[in-house]
Amino acid sequence: METKKTDKKILCAIYTRVSTSEGLEQEFSSLDNQREAAESYIQSQKSEGWVALNNRYDDGGFTGANTDRPALQHLMDDIKDGKINCVIVYKVDRLSRSLLDFTKLLEFFDQQQVTFVSVTQHFNTNTSMGRLTLNILLSFAQFEREIISERTRDKMAAAKKKGRFIGGRPPLGYDIDPKSHKLIINSNEAKIVKEIFYLYLEKQSLLETAKVLNEKKYVTKQFTSSKGHKFGGIKFTNCGVQQIIKNILYAGKVKYQNEIYDGQQEAIISLETFQKAQGILSNNRREQRSDHKEPTHGILNGLLRCTACNSAMFAIYTLKKGCKYHYYLCAKAQKHGYQSCPTRLLNTQNTELKVVESIRQVLNNEQELRNILHAINEKSGEVITMSKLKEGFLINSPLWNDLFPQEKARFLKTLLKQINYDASKENLNLVFNEDGIRFLCRMDFDPKKVKNNGSTV
Repeated sequence: METKKTDKKILCAIYTRVSTSEGLEQEFSSLDNQREAAESYIQSQKSEGWVALNNRYDDGGFTGANTDRPALQHLMDDIKDGKINCVIVYKVDRLSRSLLDFTKLLEFFDQQQVTFVSVTQHFNTNTSMGRLTLNILLSFAQFEREIISERTRDKMAAAKKKGRFIGGRPPLGYDIDPKSHKLIINSNEAKIVKEIFYLYLEKQSLLETAKVLNEKKYVTKQFTSSKGHKFGGIKFTNCGVQQIIKNILYAGKVKYQNEIYDGQQEAIISLETFQKAQGILSNNRREQRSDHKEPTHGILNGLLRCTACNSAMFAIYTLKKGCKYHYYLCAKAQKHGYQSCPTRLLNTQNTELKVVESIRQVLNNEQELRNILHAINEKSGEVITMSKLKEGFLINSPLWNDLFPQEKARFLKTLLKQINYDASKENLNLVFNEDGIRFLCRMDFDPKKVKNNGSTV
């Protein structure tokens, strides 16, 4: 459809995209080909005032399945700044292969009064027929992308079932053969992997195993990216050891959708050794559970922190002779071993009782309460009386003991910003949400000692 002649210039931005970076270093790439075709089209519309902008909006090596592309984002920013009147692409799927994303982009263009034109498909969004054709073509583009995704998944599944390693970084103990792209044993690293399994079978503890590995100065697998960035090469944690213990690649197998297949890589340990390690893992998992599923403990989760490690503490429980014993555990101690943290464990019941008792001391202190009242009124701009404030503190009410743990935890988080525990002084520092309000109390008992905290299973 011909447009009316106008003296006003139509500033045209050319957007180009290819999915892979292969061939981009060539003198004349696919991006250059797309741009040349668009420039020719703009030249044919010169009498209508069309002018090609010099700015290049080229996304090389980016998928069209999403809009997370630097050149596209730059294009959208320039459109918002009023620098562009028309966006031109070689084909519709160069802009997007997602119908949802494309619809949003069209809506954005329409709001900014920007025309969209596809060179090879001969339409633009100035006409209703152009918009209809556009949606039809984009539906097929999305269909094509989904078919490609299905084929890729099927290909990966077939490769897994044949025991092939299908990409990614090789685990500790293996390298990738540059020719066959198969996993080959790295002899030096394989010795460490064997030692990890044998240590775990002996110690039956992820933390103790990590401790020994770190004492021997062993480090995790090291990588250097194509851009020169280095990864790995750090100390072992219990999580790092667990990932190795659970990886069936080391037994010469691969896992796909809960099915085990013979792998093409050579085994570093025997299947029997691997299965023994899994048995210990499973047994330890039954003996210790995180308290996020335990309905009666953990009301300080998200508040309590270990001052020495500057690390969060979270509720756990252990099983001993048919009883559950509940603690708050320092996250650093959990990752790097108890020797790395002076706090280690805090008895759950005693700690929670001390926090509640301390809050009540603050709320029963007229001066402290006036400070809180002043901070609340300053922040909210409302006038709240002392009596009204006291009524609002549920923790002072006889109803407190009847609340569910989740309700107690929710209330404490509205009142407190943080609780810091200093193991060297055995002090709890309560930081209230209202600015400047703090309260220091001493733990007048052995924080690790269990007092009536065991519950029969």
